[in-house]
Amino acid sequence: MPSLEYTSAAEITAQLEDRLVEAVGEKPDVSRRSVLGGLGVAGSAAVGIGSTRAGADSGHDEDEHGTFGAVGEYRDSNFDPHEFLTTFNTGESGQDAVPQRIYEENGRTVREFEFTAVDTTITIAPGIEFEAWAFNGQVPGPTIRAVEGDLIRVTFENFGRHAHTIHPHLKNLDPEMDGIPQNGPGVLETGESYTYEWIAQPAGMHFYHCHSLPLKEHIHRGLYGAMIVDPDPERVRENPADYVTDHPSQITDAMVDDLVDEAKTRNHEYAENDAVNELVIVMNSFDTNFDGGNEVYAANTRAFAYGVGETDGNGNWTAGETKRPIRIDKNERQRVYLVNATEFDLVNSFHTHSQFFDYYDHGTTLLPTRQTVDTVMQTQAQRGIIELDYSDHEPGLYMFHAHQSEFAELGWMSFFEVV
Repeated sequence: MPSLEYTSAAEITAQLEDRLVEAVGEKPDVSRRSVLGGLGVAGSAAVGIGSTRAGADSGHDEDEHGTFGAVGEYRDSNFDPHEFLTTFNTGESGQDAVPQRIYEENGRTVREFEFTAVDTTITIAPGIEFEAWAFNGQVPGPTIRAVEGDLIRVTFENFGRHAHTIHPHLKNLDPEMDGIPQNGPGVLETGESYTYEWIAQPAGMHFYHCHSLPLKEHIHRGLYGAMIVDPDPERVRENPADYVTDHPSQITDAMVDDLVDEAKTRNHEYAENDAVNELVIVMNSFDTNFDGGNEVYAANTRAFAYGVGETDGNGNWTAGETKRPIRIDKNERQRVYLVNATEFDLVNSFHTHSQFFDYYDHGTTLLPTRQTVDTVMQTQAQRGIIELDYSDHEPGLYMFHAHQSEFAELGWMSFFEVV
């Protein structure tokens, strides 16, 4: 039998989820304030409604963007936010929906990927669908992972109705590869393709997105994803000052050894990386009525996906395919690659209950930029790495969420299940 802790958490998750679905689903043009008002007065009984295309009748003018054409056939029916957490596309392993390969060229490792942009419909809450523009038919887009110094080669084809690009938040030395309307091929119209090439640098947690105008529309609709560049331990040994905030004169031989060891835990090609449980969390949001304000917030797209559903208390969840906490082994080191893709709000945040963590802003250093904190804020496109240790905690549920309270009530509330 599930414990009272699990039963209570499941009831709260269901109550918040039902109220959100009721408010947004029955009235696609409802505002965020109306949803929050409904949270205060709605009953806690479950609400059953059919599929609703949120914002479909909002009056949004598709003609503002021009460029009409074929609509992609991809749907997100197979998108699982739990699977997304730990799926890294490296060129030799990853998603079936991402054609990829890895090979050597001119003495450099090349990780090649095929991306498309499509118009599709994604599920953001039970019965609530959102008309999205998506890389490879999913939001967030596929997570790319490379090693520092590799060449990332992305062949991009636009199947959407609007013109799109891919802009990388990397140190890119070639302006033609910047993925903006003014440089290189500019925007890609329907049916056009282009091959982007970027050197994977610097090591860290990075971001990619469409840079077509209006920018807020193309990002908000779902054209974004995470890009991880693992540090090269040999380069760390040769250039340790590049990975710390300390003055180079303070770097000792012992510190260099520690930095190299840490780099190996962040590099997916080293066995030391196997001792760390790594998760990707993209904080995002959805303006369901296209009024410039969000009605739904989430970690990895689906509201309350990492909440608590019905369970037998033995790890068997019966509340649907995705509504369950993130199960972690207390004896494993936990690493969260965190990025904020939220549009229309100045900041988003990540807060852990009953736990403090070290934070590496942008992930570009091997020593934490903030230590022993339980909340970090990120502006849009800001990202970082969070390191967690639950080894001294009792097994059970530990909440984490945005510490803008309304974001949590509107979908961005989650749990770790420590076992």
